[in-house]
Amino acid sequence: MPVATSTDGTRIFYKDWGSGQPVVFSHGWPLTADAWDPQLKLMADNGFRAVAHDRRGGGRSDQPWSGNDLDTYADDLAAVVEALDLRDVILVGHSTGGGEVTRYLGRHGSGRVAKAVLLGAIPPLMLRTDANPEGLPIEVFDEIRTGVETDRSQFYKDLSAPFFGANRDNSTVTQGTRDEFWLWSMTVGIKGAYDCGKAFSETDLTEDLKKIDVPTLIVHGDDDQIVPIVASADKSSKLVKDATYKIYPGAPHGLALVPEFAERFNEDLLAFARG
Repeated sequence: MPVATSTDGTRIFYKDWGSGQPVVFSHGWPLTADAWDPQLKLMADNGFRAVAHDRRGGGRSDQPWSGNDLDTYADDLAAVVEALDLRDVILVGHSTGGGEVTRYLGRHGSGRVAKAVLLGAIPPLMLRTDANPEGLPIEVFDEIRTGVETDRSQFYKDLSAPFFGANRDNSTVTQGTRDEFWLWSMTVGIKGAYDCGKAFSETDLTEDLKKIDVPTLIVHGDDDQIVPIVASADKSSKLVKDATYKIYPGAPHGLALVPEFAERFNEDLLAFARG
């Protein structure tokens, strides 16, 4: 399997499809690079080099005990970019992956990066604090950790409903899509999944957003039940200097895998990449 070795020796699996300007995808929690397959094929079919990696702790990457935090996730992304010597990169991150992309740009700079896309992304901060009253209370994230620790199989099956908006009356999400979510999630080790809950909820990425100095497309569904838009994209769009902000009415968190919203996202992604 193709792997890049991170700074602590962890092996990070990646897919590398097509040729042309590289587009590097970072996936959400608790998934794997497979969640990006439709967009990987889209970009490779249209003259781009599409790359996506499995986050440490799951999929085909190593499952180390430590390093399940945004700094190390960003370093793992850097390891993939540098191992393939990618330049003029378009970084695309969904959910936790959007935090990974944001921390990468704040920590490693934009020397190899041309553009960025943040989809349903966690920045600037998901946790409710005195300074961030729009965030979610700590009890929400405690429940996530409890679900992962006690019966993560059932927890992931239940989580797939709000993730894709399957709990809405007009939902068109198929059982197959929900089954995919469960399948990918179950390849993630319990330690990585548990620790990542703290990473994606409690990491403040405000200063990283301010450091982004490349054109950035921010996309978020206004019916995102996982990462509320008021605590994330609404704020990020004001902190990133060169941001284009697109709100998808009625779209859930996992909109890139829901056909009626994925079609629009794919069009916007391709147009932004070409532009």
